[in-house]
Amino acid sequence: MMKEYRTIHEISGPLMVVEMVEGVTYDELGEIELADGSVRRCQVLEVDGDKAVVQLFESSAGINLRDSKIRFLGHPLQLGVSGDMLGRVFNGMGQPIDDGPAILAEEYRDINGLPMNPAARDYPNEFIQTGVSTIDGLNTLVRGQKLPIFSGSGLPHAQLAAQIARQAKVLGGEANFAVVFAAIGITFEEAEYFVNEFKRTGAIDRTVLFTNLANDPAVERIATPRMALTAAEYLAFEKGMHVLVILTDITNYAEALREVSAAKKEVPGRRGYPGYLYTNLATIYERAGRQLGKEGSITMIPILTMPEDDKTHPIPDLTGYITEGQIILSRDLYRKGILPPVDVLPSLSRLKDKGVGVGKTREDHASTMNQLFAAYASGKEAKELMTILGEAALSPTDLLYAKFADEFEKRYVSQGFEENRSIEETLNLGWELLSILPKSELKRIKQDMIDKYWPIKEN
Repeated sequence: MMKEYRTIHEISGPLMVVEMVEGVTYDELGEIELADGSVRRCQVLEVDGDKAVVQLFESSAGINLRDSKIRFLGHPLQLGVSGDMLGRVFNGMGQPIDDGPAILAEEYRDINGLPMNPAARDYPNEFIQTGVSTIDGLNTLVRGQKLPIFSGSGLPHAQLAAQIARQAKVLGGEANFAVVFAAIGITFEEAEYFVNEFKRTGAIDRTVLFTNLANDPAVERIATPRMALTAAEYLAFEKGMHVLVILTDITNYAEALREVSAAKKEVPGRRGYPGYLYTNLATIYERAGRQLGKEGSITMIPILTMPEDDKTHPIPDLTGYITEGQIILSRDLYRKGILPPVDVLPSLSRLKDKGVGVGKTREDHASTMNQLFAAYASGKEAKELMTILGEAALSPTDLLYAKFADEFEKRYVSQGFEENRSIEETLNLGWELLSILPKSELKRIKQDMIDKYWPIKEN
């Protein structure tokens, strides 16, 4: 028989203090039964002797201390996982909200998971095609990688996230590919957008969708990404699937963490976020990867909106330390109507070299990638000079670089949210753009590659 306590001592916002408890552990789940028989769930945040601080998942309104009782369930928050989760929509606590039947769980898993043993990790080295040229061609995503997207408020990161979720695939392994999509602290309209988008394109069949809305409790927001990763770990390492996890928006997650930390009266760190923000984000990000001897893998794209477009803000700053690169969206490109507005030069995928080349993409990938970066950087410089000194001050080659930069943005970066380009199309488009420049300028590509791939038209 489960012990029940009537010793709720005090309520402060979402927190409650229960006295005279025995054998209660950190993170344990509890149920509060109100006088009218209704039940609210909570979680243990702190244990000090015979006192426990618990946090409510719902509001504390209407709880009468004298008439309410609490029981502890002896386990942390769990998610019932099963292969039937594909094609379903859940709320942030893992309950189905798509009017479908309840999930018949094959097992129940602690949503906090376990850290992956570093010695059991396998190195990410397989190309994932997202169909987006700026990612595939220049900041290649590799199976098992963590590659965040840094956005700003009002930029179309939701459309880009939906596009990647729809289009991404492992070449040759499409049948075994799944997407776990966690929407954290978003509006009802955004949640509807994602659900409808996946249904419209049929991508919902291979997607598990978790949605936590902005008006849901902050505690639930902290659980949502962990729910999603628990589902992903099951599909990847038990069912052998290649799983792409997309988390949007990590900023809302960190805000919820700050809210809970303030309620616990903890000493705040940088910008009011708790001092353990780095460790806490790492417990999410580090659940991605590949395991030796296991077929499946978890690749992760966390999306975060940088407050005031500031990449030195604690959330993007700490995320950059834990993950392998970043894709940065640019407000200037967005104003020019270039979609998706990926800012190529400061974006980076630290593992891109591991996912390109013969047998993965194509032999010319690495050298054309470097050449496109260099040419775009020179083109942007030439355009700045043109603004200051006028067109007459530029050499004929500089003018060609300026033309290249414009064409590159218009044709390579800008492709809209519906176009799904294969890696061959992306590479061929790169060559087409490089042919704007004289062959003598292609200093980063070997001559035999130029002879083989140079488009027919001559300058």
